[in-house]
Amino acid sequence: MDQAQPFRFIIESVTQDGKRFRPSDWIDRLSSWDATFAQHRLVFSERLHPVNIKGEKCLAIEPTLKEQAPAMYEQILGFARANNLKAHRQTEDGVMTEIALDDL
Repeated sequence: MDQAQPFRFIIESVTQDGKRFRPSDWIDRLSSWDATFAQHRLVFSERLHPVNIKGEKCLAIEPTLKEQAPAMYEQILGFARANNLKAHRQTEDGVMTEIALDDL
């Protein structure tokens, strides 16, 4: 895999054993940690935000989050590890490769 190609991390709302993770709004809750409030609404950041992939809501984590807010990044990974959630590395062309949370 070309490490120089732009990428982001994706965390699914599915556990490693294939079960749907609840509560279903966990992605919005975590995304709000880095959001701002503008024009009377919550605006998710570019570094941490919900995405829809193949009809499923997922959490997108841009690599800049680790550099710019390392404590927040570690809290999010700790949450994903504690709940045994699936993680992927998604390249700019949309190709997703499943990765271990310890590799993030």
